[in-house]
Amino acid sequence: MKRIGPELKMPKLKGSDAKVPAVLADLYYDLRDRRLLPLIALILVAIVAAPILLKDDPTEVVPQPPVTGSVGAEQASEQTLTVVKAAPGLRNYKKRLARREPTNPFKQRFTDPVLAGSELNEQTTTSTESGSSEGGSTVTTTPSTSGGGPSGGQDADGNGVPDGASLITYVVDLEITKIRTKPDGSTEKTGPKLHKGVKAPAALPGEKTPVVTYLGLGAKEPRRPLFLVSPEVTEIFGEGECISGTSSCQLMTLQKGFPVTFVYGENDVRYKINLIDITGVPVNPPQ
Repeated sequence: MKRIGPELKMPKLKGSDAKVPAVLADLYYDLRDRRLLPLIALILVAIVAAPILLKDDPTEVVPQPPVTGSVGAEQASEQTLTVVKAAPGLRNYKKRLARREPTNPFKQRFTDPVLAGSELNEQTTTSTESGSSEGGSTVTTTPSTSGGGPSGGQDADGNGVPDGASLITYVVDLEITKIRTKPDGSTEKTGPKLHKGVKAPAALPGEKTPVVTYLGLGAKEPRRPLFLVSPEVTEIFGEGECISGTSSCQLMTLQKGFPVTFVYGENDVRYKINLIDITGVPVNPPQ
């Protein structure tokens, strides 16, 4: 038979064309060197066999025997609820109150606490002491009989001090030294000048130059004299304790033997104040 057209032949593969891709070859040699080829084969077999092994077999439904009349009646009786009629009633009060004892509602059972000194003509002895942070005064009450006597903690004359009490105020002794710089640069020193028995309130060193104002003893322990600092004071040097003030000290305390220097006014005059002593002296109450 005569062939029509050119004869078709299979192409011959050269040695370079028949090679496996480099990636697959490297993977194969890598798995072989690591001895993982059996594991890969086992995984492939498991992937193929898993759907076949996990396929559910049809289970046969076992028919249950018919329920007889006696068994059905027993099951029905077990599922039946019994409803009992409730008959609520009042509880016997004798049982409810059996543990309690009867009491007389007209008898007083609760009393107020008895305070000492609340009875009339009661003999009491008091001795109190109170301090004032502004004036440094202390009121001392002497023992007295309350209620019957004229000095029973009352204020008969209306002067603000209990009858039979003595008023004590604290005075301070100070040394003040004034140091002024002259225009030629020399220094002029005045003092120290002793200010003895200064009572609160008092401007120091005087009314014309109120560098500080003595206010009396403070209430905080240890009680120390309080001084109100003038707003014209520009600088403070020494061991004083500032009680109030942020940018500049407004209220401070002084200690005995620790002088404090205050720079006052436009001319920067320095006043060195040294606290010498604090003494409590009795004073007459205000009339």
